[in-house]
Amino acid sequence: MRKERRQDARVRVNLPARWESFLTQQEGTIVDLSRAGCFVLSGGKLEPDELIRLEITFPNDERVYPWAEVTQAEEDIGFSVRFTSMDDDERDRLEEFVSRALAAPS
Repeated sequence: MRKERRQDARVRVNLPARWESFLTQQEGTIVDLSRAGCFVLSGGKLEPDELIRLEITFPNDERVYPWAEVTQAEEDIGFSVRFTSMDDDERDRLEEFVSRALAAPS
């Protein structure tokens, strides 16, 4: 059994996303989100440690554009990332969205 490495609370979501790497641009769906990273269901091939730019669209159509490092990738299934940078306003909106989702009744 794998040891859980994530320290931030995660929420199950269904958010549209786009991502781009040095070689490609793709669309996907974020299904797991925390303040520190996410899991994206998406085709394509990425490698661990690869740097990508994400576009995450919240239900109110607001968007954030974090840079992220791929931590795990399964070709044609999806990948996990750790956010590496985003501007302060975007980080605040992401943290607010995650906090509201964590506080919402299941």
